[in-house]
Amino acid sequence: MSSTPSSTRSILIADDEPLARERLRRLVDALPGYQVCGEAADGDAALKQVADLEPDILLLDIRMPGMDGMEAAARLGQLTNPPALVFCTAYDHYAIQAFDVQATAYLLKPVRKEALADVLERAGRVNRVQLQTLTELSTEDDEQLAVRTYRGTELIDLADILYCEADQKYVTLHHANGETVCDYTLKELENTYPRHLLRIHRHTLVGVRFVQALKRTSDGQSLVALRDGQGELPVSRRHASSVRQWLQEHQPG
Repeated sequence: MSSTPSSTRSILIADDEPLARERLRRLVDALPGYQVCGEAADGDAALKQVADLEPDILLLDIRMPGMDGMEAAARLGQLTNPPALVFCTAYDHYAIQAFDVQATAYLLKPVRKEALADVLERAGRVNRVQLQTLTELSTEDDEQLAVRTYRGTELIDLADILYCEADQKYVTLHHANGETVCDYTLKELENTYPRHLLRIHRHTLVGVRFVQALKRTSDGQSLVALRDGQGELPVSRRHASSVRQWLQEHQPG
């Protein structure tokens, strides 16, 4: 990779058929500005090669032994910097799933040189961060939240979220780098990321990392005081006891 000119985009080919890999390599070699950096014969090998070689673009077959292309794509989508993903397959009924894992393109075999050239050019224009998988099936082990915005896909570190506030049908994420409007519901966020977000109000989730204390005003209103002078948030009567219990379980002393 170090000897590859910066203007040349590196490509990893993942296909269980040697002849298919050889054909794709020949097609890529015939196109200026691209270079094959490696090959893989299954999904596991593809993930390892992505980690080792950090390719710009991955040409990925779907039907492979062991981990197939769809599962490999879903795992790649969890990376902070995934390669642009192009599926190369003989089966056209995977197109919807390919969209679900944010594939840049979907090529049917036998791949034509003109089609490959067009797809690679398109992949080169895609911000790699935008390829993060957008899925509501995220596990709570995920450390980033992918949000579709007018700029593309924005990745927000869950540990940087101060609070999430619902307003009509949208939710605004208040985080270390500003505010981001998303179309996740508070319930989806609460259920998917219980280690990071705590319900304090019908309209509000708070980032647990920023919870400092539970206060009570002279008129009986409960407030969560945020760390680092980030302010205070109202806590509803319904959720005050659960917030207090959370503090007792998670705060020292």
